[in-house]
Amino acid sequence: MKKVFLALFILLGTLSIQAQEIKWLTLDEALAKQKKNPKPIFIDVFTDWCGPCKMLDTNTFHDASVVDYISKNYYAVKFNAEGNSTVTYQGVTYSNPGYDPNRKGRNSAHDLTRFFQVQGYPSMYIIDKKGNVQSPIVGYRTPEQLLNELK
Repeated sequence: MKKVFLALFILLGTLSIQAQEIKWLTLDEALAKQKKNPKPIFIDVFTDWCGPCKMLDTNTFHDASVVDYISKNYYAVKFNAEGNSTVTYQGVTYSNPGYDPNRKGRNSAHDLTRFFQVQGYPSMYIIDKKGNVQSPIVGYRTPEQLLNELK
């Protein structure tokens, strides 16, 4: 009987750890939500080939305190800086006309990435409740470092 309870305890603990994830939206979804319920938008600008981006996703964005803080205080957006999405921000539509779906590794920079003047990856941006872009947080951050900057 003790083994059953121990197995159940471990299983539930594992499930709760795995459940610690940020609910990522597209920028268009976040902007629509922001119009209905004003709240800042947190944007993670990443690329598929970026090692520190992957570390940020694995280590920082799965930390329970980061998940909780971002989920309560922001609409969270994950934006591929070299992706093929089309987004509209402040009445302007941005795309990636140079995107090559057959290219491995680096691809063309998205027009929104150019608008944000991204200097490196990963870069994190806050769009305040009024739609203004704040100064970026550039580079990998531990959970503690990111929380200190967000608070």
